[in-house]
Amino acid sequence: MNNKFDRRKFIKKSTQAGLGIALGGAAITSFADSPLPAIPYYPFKGKKLDVVRIGMVGVGGMGTSHFRNFLKIKGCEVVAVCDILESRVERAQMLAVEAGFKKPEGYSNGEYDFKRLCARDDLDLIFTATPWKWHVPVCIEAMNNGKHAATEVPAALTIEQCWQLIEISERTGKHCIMMENCNYDREEMMILNMVKKGLLGEPLHARCGYLHDLRAVKHDMNGEGLWRRDWSMKRNGDLYPTHGLGPVAQCLDINRGNYFDYLVSFSTKSRGLSLFAIEEFGHESPQANEKFVLGDVVSTLIKTKRGETILVTHDTSSPRPYSRDILVQGTKGIARKYPVPRIHIEGRSEGHGWEDFSEYKKEFYHPLWAQMEEEAQGAGHGGMDYLEDFRLVNALKNGLEPDMDVYDAAVLSAVTELSEKSIARGSWPIQFPDFTRGMWKTTRDLEVMKV
Repeated sequence: MNNKFDRRKFIKKSTQAGLGIALGGAAITSFADSPLPAIPYYPFKGKKLDVVRIGMVGVGGMGTSHFRNFLKIKGCEVVAVCDILESRVERAQMLAVEAGFKKPEGYSNGEYDFKRLCARDDLDLIFTATPWKWHVPVCIEAMNNGKHAATEVPAALTIEQCWQLIEISERTGKHCIMMENCNYDREEMMILNMVKKGLLGEPLHARCGYLHDLRAVKHDMNGEGLWRRDWSMKRNGDLYPTHGLGPVAQCLDINRGNYFDYLVSFSTKSRGLSLFAIEEFGHESPQANEKFVLGDVVSTLIKTKRGETILVTHDTSSPRPYSRDILVQGTKGIARKYPVPRIHIEGRSEGHGWEDFSEYKKEFYHPLWAQMEEEAQGAGHGGMDYLEDFRLVNALKNGLEPDMDVYDAAVLSAVTELSEKSIARGSWPIQFPDFTRGMWKTTRDLEVMKV
Protein backbone atom coordinates (compact mmCIF):
# COMPACT_ATOMS: atom_id res chain seq x y z
CA MET A 1 0.00 0.00 0.00
CA ASN A 2 1.52 3.29 -1.09
CA ASN A 3 0.50 6.07 1.27
CA LYS A 4 3.22 8.53 0.30
CA PHE A 5 2.38 12.10 -0.67
CA ASP A 6 3.49 15.57 0.32
CA ARG A 7 1.45 16.16 3.49
CA ARG A 8 2.78 19.68 4.03
CA LYS A 9 1.78 20.86 0.54
CA PHE A 10 -1.62 19.25 0.93
CA ILE A 11 -2.36 20.95 4.23
CA LYS A 12 -1.24 24.33 2.90
CA LYS A 13 -3.34 23.95 -0.23
CA SER A 14 -6.47 22.82 1.60
CA THR A 15 -6.20 25.62 4.17
CA GLN A 16 -5.72 28.29 1.51
CA ALA A 17 -8.57 26.97 -0.55
CA GLY A 18 -11.09 27.49 2.24
CA LEU A 19 -13.79 25.69 0.30
CA GLY A 20 -17.19 27.29 0.79
CA ILE A 21 -20.16 24.98 1.15
CA ALA A 22 -23.53 26.72 1.10
CA LEU A 23 -25.54 26.38 4.30
CA GLY A 24 -28.52 28.60 5.04
CA GLY A 25 -26.98 31.64 3.40
CA ALA A 26 -23.67 31.19 5.24
CA ALA A 27 -20.70 29.05 4.33
CA ILE A 28 -18.74 26.31 6.00
CA THR A 29 -15.00 26.45 5.68
CA SER A 30 -13.80 22.95 4.88
CA PHE A 31 -10.45 21.31 5.50
CA ALA A 32 -10.13 18.98 2.50
CA ASP A 33 -10.08 15.26 3.21
CA SER A 34 -6.94 13.20 2.84
CA PRO A 35 -6.46 11.46 -0.53
CA LEU A 36 -5.15 8.37 1.25
CA PRO A 37 -7.21 5.27 0.46
CA ALA A 38 -9.22 3.65 3.24
CA ILE A 39 -7.22 0.86 4.83
CA PRO A 40 -8.77 -2.56 4.13
CA TYR A 41 -7.97 -3.96 7.57
CA TYR A 42 -9.64 -1.23 9.62
CA PRO A 43 -9.87 -1.46 12.56
CA PHE A 44 -6.50 -3.19 12.63
CA LYS A 45 -5.42 -5.33 15.54
CA GLY A 46 -1.99 -6.24 16.81
CA LYS A 47 -0.61 -9.68 17.57
CA LYS A 48 -1.06 -11.13 21.04
CA LEU A 49 1.73 -10.48 23.52
CA ASP A 50 2.83 -12.63 26.45
CA VAL A 51 3.96 -9.49 28.29
CA VAL A 52 3.44 -5.87 27.22
CA ARG A 53 6.89 -4.30 27.51
CA ILE A 54 6.56 -0.56 28.11
CA GLY A 55 8.83 2.42 27.67
CA MET A 56 7.70 5.50 29.61
CA VAL A 57 8.50 8.99 28.31
CA GLY A 58 7.76 11.63 30.94
CA VAL A 59 7.40 10.58 34.58
CA GLY A 60 6.31 13.77 36.26
CA GLY A 61 3.02 13.86 38.17
CA MET A 62 0.73 12.18 35.63
CA GLY A 63 3.44 9.94 34.22
CA THR A 64 4.30 8.62 37.67
CA SER A 65 0.62 7.94 38.33
CA HIS A 66 0.46 5.76 35.21
CA PHE A 67 3.78 4.17 36.14
CA ARG A 68 2.38 3.10 39.53
CA ASN A 69 -0.64 1.57 37.79
CA PHE A 70 1.53 -0.47 35.43
CA LEU A 71 3.41 -1.86 38.42
CA LYS A 72 0.10 -3.31 39.66
CA ILE A 73 -1.38 -4.53 36.37
CA LYS A 74 -0.60 -8.15 35.48
CA GLY A 75 0.82 -8.82 32.05
CA CYS A 76 3.01 -5.76 31.62
CA GLU A 77 6.46 -4.52 32.62
CA VAL A 78 8.08 -1.08 32.39
CA VAL A 79 11.44 -1.79 30.77
CA ALA A 80 12.73 1.77 30.21
CA VAL A 81 12.01 5.25 31.55
CA CYS A 82 12.82 8.67 30.06
CA ASP A 83 12.56 12.16 31.51
CA ILE A 84 14.59 15.36 31.14
CA LEU A 85 15.04 15.34 34.93
CA GLU A 86 17.29 12.54 36.12
CA SER A 87 15.71 12.69 39.58
CA ARG A 88 12.35 11.65 38.12
CA VAL A 89 13.93 8.74 36.29
CA GLU A 90 15.60 7.63 39.52
CA ARG A 91 12.30 7.89 41.40
CA ALA A 92 10.60 5.65 38.82
CA GLN A 93 13.44 3.15 38.94
CA MET A 94 13.19 2.99 42.72
CA LEU A 95 9.41 2.41 42.54
CA ALA A 96 9.91 -0.48 40.12
CA VAL A 97 12.57 -2.14 42.27
CA GLU A 98 10.46 -1.73 45.41
CA ALA A 99 7.57 -3.42 43.59
CA GLY A 100 9.78 -6.41 42.82
CA PHE A 101 10.59 -5.62 39.18
CA LYS A 102 13.90 -5.31 37.42
CA LYS A 103 15.28 -1.76 37.46
CA PRO A 104 14.17 -0.02 34.23
CA GLU A 105 16.84 1.44 32.00
CA GLY A 106 17.02 5.22 32.45
CA TYR A 107 17.21 7.94 29.78
CA SER A 108 17.70 11.58 30.78
CA ASN A 109 20.27 12.96 28.34
CA GLY A 110 18.32 15.95 27.02
CA GLU A 111 14.96 16.57 25.37
CA TYR A 112 15.48 14.11 22.52
CA ASP A 113 16.74 11.16 24.51
CA PHE A 114 13.35 9.53 23.98
CA LYS A 115 14.63 8.63 20.50
CA ARG A 116 17.21 6.28 22.01
CA LEU A 117 14.49 4.71 24.12
CA CYS A 118 12.20 4.24 21.11
CA ALA A 119 15.01 2.53 19.18
CA ARG A 120 15.26 -0.33 21.70
CA ASP A 121 14.26 -3.74 20.38
CA ASP A 122 12.73 -4.97 23.64
CA LEU A 123 9.66 -2.68 23.81
CA ASP A 124 6.08 -3.13 22.58
CA LEU A 125 4.57 0.18 23.72
CA ILE A 126 5.83 3.72 24.18
CA PHE A 127 3.73 5.73 26.62
CA THR A 128 4.16 9.51 26.73
CA ALA A 129 3.03 11.82 29.54
CA THR A 130 5.06 14.86 28.54
CA PRO A 131 4.06 18.50 27.94
CA TRP A 132 1.71 18.78 24.96
CA LYS A 133 4.21 19.77 22.26
CA TRP A 134 6.07 16.46 22.65
CA HIS A 135 3.07 14.14 22.28
CA VAL A 136 3.22 13.88 18.49
CA PRO A 137 7.03 13.67 18.16
CA VAL A 138 7.19 10.83 20.69
CA CYS A 139 4.28 8.93 19.09
CA ILE A 140 5.79 9.28 15.61
CA GLU A 141 9.17 8.08 16.83
CA ALA A 142 7.54 5.13 18.56
CA MET A 143 5.51 3.96 15.56
CA ASN A 144 8.38 4.47 13.12
CA ASN A 145 10.41 2.19 15.38
CA GLY A 146 7.76 -0.52 15.30
CA LYS A 147 6.11 0.19 18.66
CA HIS A 148 2.55 0.98 19.61
CA ALA A 149 2.08 4.51 20.97
CA ALA A 150 -0.10 5.79 23.80
CA THR A 151 -0.26 9.45 24.72
CA GLU A 152 -1.76 11.68 27.32
CA VAL A 153 -4.29 14.23 26.07
CA PRO A 154 -4.48 15.97 23.71
CA ALA A 155 -2.97 13.63 21.13
CA ALA A 156 -2.22 16.45 18.68
CA LEU A 157 -2.33 20.25 18.51
CA THR A 158 -2.97 20.82 14.80
CA ILE A 159 -4.86 19.24 11.91
CA GLU A 160 -1.57 18.46 10.21
CA GLN A 161 -0.37 16.58 13.29
CA CYS A 162 -3.63 14.60 13.36
CA TRP A 163 -3.03 13.48 9.79
CA GLN A 164 0.58 12.61 10.60
CA LEU A 165 -0.50 10.28 13.40
CA ILE A 166 -3.08 8.60 11.17
CA GLU A 167 -0.72 8.22 8.22
CA ILE A 168 2.06 6.65 10.27
CA SER A 169 -0.29 4.44 12.29
CA GLU A 170 -1.80 3.07 9.08
CA ARG A 171 1.58 2.67 7.37
CA THR A 172 3.17 0.84 10.30
CA GLY A 173 0.11 -1.05 11.53
CA LYS A 174 0.80 0.24 15.04
CA HIS A 175 -1.81 1.68 17.35
CA CYS A 176 -1.74 5.32 18.39
CA ILE A 177 -4.04 5.58 21.41
CA MET A 178 -5.05 8.73 23.24
CA MET A 179 -5.37 8.06 26.96
CA GLU A 180 -8.61 9.87 27.78
CA ASN A 181 -9.14 8.88 31.40
CA CYS A 182 -12.51 10.64 31.72
CA ASN A 183 -14.03 8.01 29.42
CA TYR A 184 -13.64 5.66 32.38
CA ASP A 185 -15.16 7.66 35.22
CA ARG A 186 -18.09 5.99 36.97
CA GLU A 187 -20.85 8.40 36.02
CA GLU A 188 -19.68 8.79 32.42
CA MET A 189 -19.62 5.02 31.97
CA MET A 190 -23.01 4.68 33.61
CA ILE A 191 -24.48 7.29 31.25
CA LEU A 192 -22.85 5.49 28.31
CA ASN A 193 -24.49 2.26 29.44
CA MET A 194 -27.84 4.04 29.71
CA VAL A 195 -27.50 5.41 26.18
CA LYS A 196 -26.48 2.07 24.67
CA LYS A 197 -29.34 0.29 26.42
CA GLY A 198 -31.85 2.86 25.11
CA LEU A 199 -32.92 4.33 28.45
CA LEU A 200 -32.64 7.92 27.17
CA GLY A 201 -34.20 7.11 23.80
CA GLU A 202 -32.64 8.51 20.65
CA PRO A 203 -29.84 10.95 21.51
CA LEU A 204 -30.53 14.58 20.58
CA HIS A 205 -28.11 16.87 22.39
CA ALA A 206 -25.14 16.76 24.73
CA ARG A 207 -23.19 19.20 26.84
CA CYS A 208 -19.64 18.81 28.05
CA GLY A 209 -16.38 20.66 28.60
CA TYR A 210 -13.41 21.37 30.76
CA LEU A 211 -14.21 23.96 33.41
CA HIS A 212 -11.30 24.10 35.83
CA ASP A 213 -9.76 27.09 37.58
CA LEU A 214 -6.14 26.80 36.42
CA ARG A 215 -5.04 30.38 37.07
CA ALA A 216 -2.63 29.37 39.83
CA VAL A 217 -1.42 26.32 37.89
CA LYS A 218 -0.62 28.42 34.81
CA HIS A 219 1.38 30.88 36.93
CA ASP A 220 3.27 28.19 38.85
CA MET A 221 6.80 28.24 37.42
CA ASN A 222 7.72 25.11 39.38
CA GLY A 223 5.04 23.07 37.66
CA GLU A 224 2.86 23.13 34.55
CA GLY A 225 3.16 26.90 34.36
CA LEU A 226 6.56 26.33 32.78
CA TRP A 227 4.78 25.35 29.56
CA ARG A 228 0.99 25.42 29.93
CA ARG A 229 0.66 29.20 30.31
CA ASP A 230 2.35 29.75 26.93
CA TRP A 231 -0.56 28.20 25.06
CA SER A 232 -2.90 30.80 26.57
CA MET A 233 -0.62 33.47 25.08
CA LYS A 234 -0.58 31.91 21.61
CA ARG A 235 -3.98 30.44 20.82
CA ASN A 236 -7.61 31.46 21.23
CA GLY A 237 -9.66 28.29 20.96
CA ASP A 238 -10.65 25.24 22.96
CA LEU A 239 -7.19 24.16 24.12
CA TYR A 240 -8.34 21.07 26.02
CA PRO A 241 -11.52 19.58 24.53
CA THR A 242 -11.12 15.86 25.10
CA HIS A 243 -11.98 15.39 28.80
CA GLY A 244 -15.62 16.26 28.25
CA LEU A 245 -15.94 15.44 24.57
CA GLY A 246 -14.42 11.95 24.80
CA PRO A 247 -17.25 10.39 26.83
CA VAL A 248 -19.93 12.28 24.87
CA ALA A 249 -18.45 11.16 21.54
CA GLN A 250 -18.75 7.55 22.67
CA CYS A 251 -22.40 8.09 23.58
CA LEU A 252 -23.05 9.46 20.08
CA ASP A 253 -21.20 6.71 18.17
CA ILE A 254 -18.57 9.07 16.71
CA ASN A 255 -16.37 7.15 14.22
CA ARG A 256 -18.70 4.16 14.62
CA GLY A 257 -21.74 5.09 12.53
CA ASN A 258 -21.70 8.83 13.22
CA TYR A 259 -19.23 11.69 12.82
CA PHE A 260 -18.68 15.35 13.69
CA ASP A 261 -19.90 17.43 10.74
CA TYR A 262 -18.96 21.03 11.59
CA LEU A 263 -18.51 23.41 14.50
CA VAL A 264 -18.98 27.06 15.40
CA SER A 265 -16.94 28.59 18.23
CA PHE A 266 -17.21 31.78 20.27
CA SER A 267 -14.77 33.33 22.70
CA THR A 268 -15.19 35.91 25.43
CA LYS A 269 -12.60 38.56 26.14
CA SER A 270 -9.46 37.58 28.02
CA ARG A 271 -9.34 38.84 31.61
CA GLY A 272 -8.85 36.12 34.24
CA LEU A 273 -5.15 35.30 33.87
CA SER A 274 -4.11 38.97 33.78
CA LEU A 275 -6.23 39.92 36.79
CA PHE A 276 -4.86 36.95 38.73
CA ALA A 277 -1.28 38.00 37.94
CA ILE A 278 -1.90 41.56 39.12
CA GLU A 279 -3.52 40.40 42.36
CA GLU A 280 -0.92 37.70 43.02
CA PHE A 281 2.29 39.43 41.97
CA GLY A 282 1.46 43.16 41.83
CA HIS A 283 0.95 45.76 39.09
CA GLU A 284 4.68 46.23 38.50
CA SER A 285 5.56 42.55 38.22
CA PRO A 286 6.69 40.95 34.95
CA GLN A 287 3.69 38.63 35.19
CA ALA A 288 1.29 41.57 35.21
CA ASN A 289 2.63 42.69 31.81
CA GLU A 290 2.13 39.34 30.09
CA LYS A 291 -0.46 39.33 27.30
CA PHE A 292 -2.97 36.54 26.85
CA VAL A 293 -5.09 35.83 23.79
CA LEU A 294 -7.16 32.90 25.11
CA GLY A 295 -10.69 34.02 25.93
CA ASP A 296 -11.76 33.21 29.46
CA VAL A 297 -14.71 31.16 28.17
CA VAL A 298 -14.66 29.42 24.79
CA SER A 299 -17.98 27.92 23.68
CA THR A 300 -18.11 25.49 20.75
CA LEU A 301 -21.26 24.08 19.18
CA ILE A 302 -20.76 20.89 17.15
CA LYS A 303 -23.29 19.40 14.73
CA THR A 304 -22.99 15.67 14.00
CA LYS A 305 -23.72 13.91 10.72
CA ARG A 306 -26.65 12.16 12.40
CA GLY A 307 -28.21 15.43 13.53
CA GLU A 308 -27.24 15.75 17.22
CA THR A 309 -25.70 18.89 18.70
CA ILE A 310 -22.98 19.16 21.33
CA LEU A 311 -22.09 22.25 23.35
CA VAL A 312 -18.45 22.14 24.49
CA THR A 313 -17.13 24.71 26.99
CA HIS A 314 -13.52 25.54 27.82
CA ASP A 315 -13.04 27.69 30.94
CA THR A 316 -9.70 27.57 32.75
CA SER A 317 -9.26 31.24 33.67
CA SER A 318 -12.23 31.92 35.94
CA PRO A 319 -12.91 31.40 39.66
CA ARG A 320 -15.26 28.42 39.65
CA PRO A 321 -15.85 24.88 40.95
CA TYR A 322 -14.49 22.06 38.80
CA SER A 323 -16.84 20.60 36.20
CA ARG A 324 -16.84 18.68 32.94
CA ASP A 325 -20.50 19.67 32.42
CA ILE A 326 -21.51 16.18 31.28
CA LEU A 327 -25.12 16.01 30.08
CA VAL A 328 -26.87 13.81 27.51
CA GLN A 329 -30.42 14.53 26.31
CA GLY A 330 -32.52 11.97 24.45
CA THR A 331 -36.10 11.58 23.25
CA LYS A 332 -37.04 9.70 26.44
CA GLY A 333 -35.01 11.48 29.09
CA ILE A 334 -31.92 13.31 30.23
CA ALA A 335 -28.90 12.48 32.40
CA ARG A 336 -26.25 14.79 33.83
CA LYS A 337 -23.21 14.50 36.07
CA TYR A 338 -22.61 18.02 37.39
CA PRO A 339 -23.11 19.58 39.88
CA VAL A 340 -24.46 16.26 41.18
CA PRO A 341 -25.48 13.17 39.16
CA ARG A 342 -29.17 13.39 38.31
CA ILE A 343 -31.53 11.81 35.79
CA HIS A 344 -35.07 12.27 34.48
CA ILE A 345 -36.80 9.53 32.46
CA GLU A 346 -40.26 9.96 30.99
CA GLY A 347 -42.65 7.48 32.56
CA ARG A 348 -40.28 6.65 35.40
CA SER A 349 -39.44 9.97 37.02
CA GLU A 350 -42.12 11.82 38.95
CA GLY A 351 -43.43 15.02 37.34
CA HIS A 352 -40.68 17.18 35.91
CA GLY A 353 -38.19 16.57 38.71
CA TRP A 354 -34.73 15.02 38.85
CA GLU A 355 -33.94 11.62 40.33
CA ASP A 356 -30.74 10.55 42.02
CA PHE A 357 -28.41 8.30 40.00
CA SER A 358 -28.42 5.76 42.81
CA GLU A 359 -31.95 4.75 41.82
CA TYR A 360 -30.55 3.44 38.53
CA LYS A 361 -27.19 2.05 39.64
CA LYS A 362 -28.31 -1.55 40.06
CA GLU A 363 -29.65 -1.65 36.51
CA PHE A 364 -27.15 0.53 34.63
CA TYR A 365 -23.84 0.56 36.52
CA HIS A 366 -21.22 -0.27 33.89
CA PRO A 367 -20.03 -3.89 34.19
CA LEU A 368 -16.37 -2.84 33.92
CA TRP A 369 -16.69 -0.84 37.14
CA ALA A 370 -18.65 -3.64 38.76
CA GLN A 371 -15.76 -6.01 37.99
CA MET A 372 -12.88 -3.71 38.92
CA GLU A 373 -14.17 -1.53 41.76
CA GLU A 374 -11.91 -3.09 44.36
CA GLU A 375 -8.86 -3.37 42.08
CA ALA A 376 -9.04 0.32 41.10
CA GLN A 377 -9.41 1.56 44.66
CA GLY A 378 -6.86 4.20 45.61
CA ALA A 379 -5.64 4.84 42.04
CA GLY A 380 -5.54 8.30 40.46
CA HIS A 381 -8.66 10.38 39.76
CA GLY A 382 -10.96 8.10 41.70
CA GLY A 383 -9.72 4.95 39.99
CA MET A 384 -10.51 5.86 36.39
CA ASP A 385 -6.78 6.13 35.56
CA TYR A 386 -6.32 2.53 36.60
CA LEU A 387 -9.18 1.35 34.40
CA GLU A 388 -7.81 3.11 31.32
CA ASP A 389 -4.32 1.65 31.90
CA PHE A 390 -5.75 -1.80 32.51
CA ARG A 391 -7.79 -1.63 29.31
CA LEU A 392 -4.73 -0.52 27.34
CA VAL A 393 -2.65 -3.46 28.56
CA ASN A 394 -5.57 -5.86 28.09
CA ALA A 395 -6.06 -4.82 24.45
CA LEU A 396 -2.38 -5.08 23.53
CA LYS A 397 -1.83 -8.33 25.42
CA ASN A 398 -4.81 -10.04 23.78
CA GLY A 399 -4.50 -8.53 20.31
CA LEU A 400 -7.81 -6.69 20.62
CA GLU A 401 -9.01 -3.43 19.15
CA PRO A 402 -8.35 -0.74 21.81
CA ASP A 403 -11.18 1.27 23.36
CA MET A 404 -9.95 4.36 21.46
CA ASP A 405 -8.03 4.28 18.18
CA VAL A 406 -6.00 6.78 16.18
CA TYR A 407 -9.12 8.17 14.47
CA ASP A 408 -10.68 8.96 17.86
CA ALA A 409 -7.44 10.66 18.87
CA ALA A 410 -7.52 12.77 15.71
CA VAL A 411 -11.14 13.88 15.61
CA LEU A 412 -11.23 14.85 19.31
CA SER A 413 -7.90 16.67 19.22
CA ALA A 414 -8.86 18.49 16.00
CA VAL A 415 -11.37 20.62 17.91
CA THR A 416 -8.52 22.84 19.12
CA GLU A 417 -7.45 24.13 15.71
CA LEU A 418 -10.96 24.09 14.24
CA SER A 419 -12.34 26.18 17.12
CA GLU A 420 -9.38 28.53 16.80
CA LYS A 421 -10.10 28.97 13.08
CA SER A 422 -13.80 29.57 13.70
CA ILE A 423 -13.15 32.28 16.31
CA ALA A 424 -10.51 33.96 14.14
CA ARG A 425 -13.02 34.15 11.28
CA GLY A 426 -15.80 35.73 13.33
CA SER A 427 -17.39 32.48 14.55
CA TRP A 428 -17.51 31.04 11.05
CA PRO A 429 -18.72 27.42 10.69
CA ILE A 430 -15.78 25.08 10.13
CA GLN A 431 -16.19 21.55 8.79
CA PHE A 432 -14.31 18.62 10.26
CA PRO A 433 -11.90 16.76 8.00
CA ASP A 434 -12.99 13.17 7.52
CA PHE A 435 -10.02 11.51 9.17
CA THR A 436 -11.57 8.08 8.50
CA ARG A 437 -12.17 8.74 4.78
CA GLY A 438 -15.72 7.43 5.07
CA MET A 439 -15.01 4.50 7.39
CA TRP A 440 -17.06 6.20 10.13
CA LYS A 441 -20.22 5.14 8.25
CA THR A 442 -19.65 1.54 9.30
CA THR A 443 -21.49 0.83 12.54
CA ARG A 444 -19.43 -1.03 15.14
CA ASP A 445 -19.65 -1.49 18.87
CA LEU A 446 -17.33 0.16 21.32
CA GLU A 447 -14.90 -2.37 22.74
CA VAL A 448 -15.61 -1.15 26.25
CA MET A 449 -19.25 -2.19 25.80
CA LYS A 450 -18.22 -5.79 25.16
CA VAL A 451 -17.13 -6.36 28.76
